[in-house]
Amino acid sequence: MFARIYQPAKTAMQSGRANTKSWRLDFDGETARRIDPLMGWTSADDMMASQVRLTFETRDEAVAYAEKHAIAYRLEEPRKSDTHPKAYSDNFAFKRRSPWTH
Repeated sequence: MFARIYQPAKTAMQSGRANTKSWRLDFDGETARRIDPLMGWTSADDMMASQVRLTFETRDEAVAYAEKHAIAYRLEEPRKSDTHPKAYSDNFAFKRRSPWTH
């Protein structure tokens, strides 16, 4: 059993940073997913990979849990964005260096 510990990124459907401060532990599947021939759905025989997802407040809590239960894990540090938050009103700001065009 192998796990991945990461901090989830914000989804494309939200503008805020809700649910991105916690850390998540997901298990990797031991068997490959298969496609159902009738419906075309993707399914797996391994419940740990498809249904179990643990959430922790900090990275250290997630690592401690994995080490306590002897779970091999891969830690993925979050990438920080270099850009500052942008707003639509910035397109029309007086401090803008170049004129706004369509």
